[in-house]
Amino acid sequence: MATLVSVYRRNRRNLLFFCVDIAIVSIVLYMTFDILFSRVMPYTATNYDLMLMVSIKMISFMFVGMLLKIHRIDWRYASIHEMKQVTIALISSDLILFAYNQIQFGRGLGVMIAVQGLLAFNFILFTRVLARNHVLHTFKLHASPKGRKTLIIGAGNSGQLIVRELKEYRTTVLHVVGILDDDSMLESLYVHGVPILGTTDELERIIEDQGIEVVILSIPSLSYTRRIELLKRIEKTGVESHALPMISELATGNVSINEIREVKIEDLLGREPVQLDISGISKHVEGATVLVTGAGGSIGSELCRQLIKFKPAEMILLGHGENSIYLIEKELSGLGLETKLHPVIGDVQDIERLEYVFQTYRPEIVYHAAAHKHVPLMQDNPLEAVKNNVYGTKNMVDVASKYRVDRFVMVSTDKAVNPTNVMGSTKRIAEMIVQEKSRSSETIFAVVRFGNVLGSRGSVVPLFKEQIVRGGPVTVTDPEMTRYFMTIPEASRLVIQASVLSRGGEIFVLDMGNPVKIIDLAKKMIELSGFTTDQIPIEVTGIRPGEKLYEELLATNELDPEANIFPKIFVGCTRPFTSTTPILRLVEHFRDNSAALTDALLFVANSDDIDGDLQRIFASGFEFIPSQQVRIRVADGN
Repeated sequence: MATLVSVYRRNRRNLLFFCVDIAIVSIVLYMTFDILFSRVMPYTATNYDLMLMVSIKMISFMFVGMLLKIHRIDWRYASIHEMKQVTIALISSDLILFAYNQIQFGRGLGVMIAVQGLLAFNFILFTRVLARNHVLHTFKLHASPKGRKTLIIGAGNSGQLIVRELKEYRTTVLHVVGILDDDSMLESLYVHGVPILGTTDELERIIEDQGIEVVILSIPSLSYTRRIELLKRIEKTGVESHALPMISELATGNVSINEIREVKIEDLLGREPVQLDISGISKHVEGATVLVTGAGGSIGSELCRQLIKFKPAEMILLGHGENSIYLIEKELSGLGLETKLHPVIGDVQDIERLEYVFQTYRPEIVYHAAAHKHVPLMQDNPLEAVKNNVYGTKNMVDVASKYRVDRFVMVSTDKAVNPTNVMGSTKRIAEMIVQEKSRSSETIFAVVRFGNVLGSRGSVVPLFKEQIVRGGPVTVTDPEMTRYFMTIPEASRLVIQASVLSRGGEIFVLDMGNPVKIIDLAKKMIELSGFTTDQIPIEVTGIRPGEKLYEELLATNELDPEANIFPKIFVGCTRPFTSTTPILRLVEHFRDNSAALTDALLFVANSDDIDGDLQRIFASGFEFIPSQQVRIRVADGN
């Protein structure tokens, strides 16, 4: 009894509908048979027979209706599916009634049963339409004036869903006045009472003629190029533009129109993401033992996700952060694949630990992604950058060569090209260490240079997102600063591709198109988040120590004319040098003096005649380094 009371309290409105349905079924059947039954079967028709048939129809309809949970349907959002449930209940009860008549009277009275069934269905349908219109009319009477004039682009499934939800349930936010679609055959048709005004070719004219304030792009299948083209055209008109993946939250009023758009990394690139074909690496990775350093980081973890698809026999996840290694190991284990995972806590600076790992697991392919990469932090902590990026890399290549690893790929950065900061300088020296080892080792060594990886830890995207959530300002160091950008999947695929393409000693760089202004990136993130720069201001803070206005992918003397240039990949080599031993000797000399160490790193990493310059430095008793010139260059950011 308590359960019935609870159900009634939760579903009073729906149970009322159900009771109305039962009444309609009973009354329609009684009236139909009362009028027609006596004429068809005058010799057997009795009032008792009629009441018995009404009882059978009513009970069978109730029973089937309860099974189909008709009493739990929210009729405010009912569609064809819900009316189908009612139809099944009606037809089922009519079949039971037909069977009873066949047994009792020797004839099924099919025509009359069909007539009363159709009448009952139409009356039930009428009650739903009447109730629905009453609810909507009541809502609109109490609603505030209509919202901003809105134009929908796309008359497909997504478009009609948006029109329906906005038009019927959230007129206080947006008022849909029209639809545009690329299909000219749809012009002059209506979707949920909203006219299709024309094609996207007429976008600007219709925005002006109709006084449109908001445009919603709702064509999920639209190509990247076409979508950007439309968004730029909308932007030029001065109206708000939004690309809505879902409208459910907006329809319920849980969020505002400015909060519904999640910025996608691909939207920030300013180009089509590069789709490198890495299918060919299966024969290299499948069944192999693979080691990834920095496996818990943004790049390292994505590398692991990509590599495990190619079914390596074993994968060693090496990193010094126990939580990040735990998380990536847990994620990969959850895939249920046959690859044996070895989560290993260790530091690339610890040569003894590396010796143990290589001796124990005998990796065949190594991806070295462990590094310190934060420019301002490394500028303040040059020795830590040297220990991790330089000595850590040297430890890795020495151990990899000693244990005869087949292939070794180091992850570097475009900041290693003509560097103006400690981080870029240490990565440049690390590149030289890798390339030097490739000359004497049976292991195939290669370097991959990244641009700024969107969404990685320490990159501008997470910072901008955080600042936007706080309401701004979004901080940019210089309005003229540009960077090359790539996505995490692009970066990881480039590394994997390089491990196959390398013949030894190359530097691989992805074709990332044109560099992007950081301030333009900030503006785009603000707009794609649903705001304007008036709502979320941009603040210019000035260039930080070690930063420069622009980055380069390859220095002019790094291009290798004999190397194969693969689609979307540049190949080069570092400037000529004999050995990195003198470089490491220089670094060791200044390790306890941060300012001098910074000067030494920058000078070595930018030298066009490294062998000659090192000889002069040692001959002068380590007094040759032109500190003032280096500091001027860093300050200028050039």
